Amino acid sequence: MHVNSPLMKKSTNNILYLPLSMPRCLVTVIVPCRNEKESIEACVRSILEQKEPGGDFELVVVDGLSDDGTSEILSRLSREYPALKLMANPKRTMPSAVNLGIAAARGRYIAIMGAHNRYAPDYLQQAVGVLEETQADNVGGSMVCEGDSYVQEAIALAHHSGFSVGGARWHDPQYEGPADTVFGGVYRRDVFDRIGPFDEELVRNQDDELNLRLVQQGGRIWHSPRIRSWYKPRRSLHSLLQQYVQYGYWRVRVIQKRKAAASIRQYVPGTFVFSLIALPAAGFLWSPLWWLWGGELVTYALCTLGISFAVAARKGWRYLPILPLVFACYHLGYGTGFLHGVIDFVLLRRQATETHSALTRTSDSPETSGLS
Repeated sequence: MHVNSPLMKKSTNNILYLPLSMPRCLVTVIVPCRNEKESIEACVRSILEQKEPGGDFELVVVDGLSDDGTSEILSRLSREYPALKLMANPKRTMPSAVNLGIAAARGRYIAIMGAHNRYAPDYLQQAVGVLEETQADNVGGSMVCEGDSYVQEAIALAHHSGFSVGGARWHDPQYEGPADTVFGGVYRRDVFDRIGPFDEELVRNQDDELNLRLVQQGGRIWHSPRIRSWYKPRRSLHSLLQQYVQYGYWRVRVIQKRKAAASIRQYVPGTFVFSLIALPAAGFLWSPLWWLWGGELVTYALCTLGISFAVAARKGWRYLPILPLVFACYHLGYGTGFLHGVIDFVLLRRQATETHSALTRTSDSPETSGLS
């Protein structure tokens, strides 16, 4: 059924819902995509060949008008798998795609899954089990990064280091317990009726904003290593830097909208980058600040090298030369983006710039283009 069908009804939160008379299922999986010809078939097959999670499930792939052959692949797969439903996403953004999928969902639970991921055969089964055991509103699990090249492997190693992301729990594949956000997420269907849909203004961090809104309204999020998937990160330092500039930039808008951050760690990179700029500038007025700035640089360099040595000692010494650069992309990218966000959203009160809204996986690069 198309999302604009007259048989649907609109809620107070502006989401269109299927009428109650329509047949239901246990889980609806929503996969937003755009120009994913390299990964979409493996992703779809890994989802549709899942173990049954205790009831029927369906897959809704919402395609952002792909022009690289993705649509043709999806059409072929839909003939092979009746449970695969296809929808078009004219806005071509992640939150609009997910909201369209939610509108057409028949499931009691909604699973948001990524086109760049592979999923364990029992991913949905375990997610439903954790939801029912914990009575949480949203659950997620271990997203293990893996790479096909030297740089991508190094980025994957840094992803799982607490140093790169300030100890964010969802980056730890072994963590079990409450969290402020999780990768993807498997939600109870009524969450979106209670707190509203994904915020379509947010090109990035839309899942973080929704989860923060959920927690602020008394919801509960749970991370479990039983829920397993694998993800391929960016393939170059440049695209990783772009990605984290955007994460930092849009974090400011999330904080502005929700009047809070999920964790104090989200302010740290921006404060760090600001100090790198402000201290030497102020040093022209009071020279001791130059010593403070120099000490900060030396401390950061020593910490970065120390963590890089520790990671390389466990995973392979060949990664040592590049790991400090990878960590710098995480920290300086996020911090620089955060400061740009403060300037645009807080000080100038203007809309997001095109640079901070563009996709960081481009169809004309070695990486596939996506909504993330």
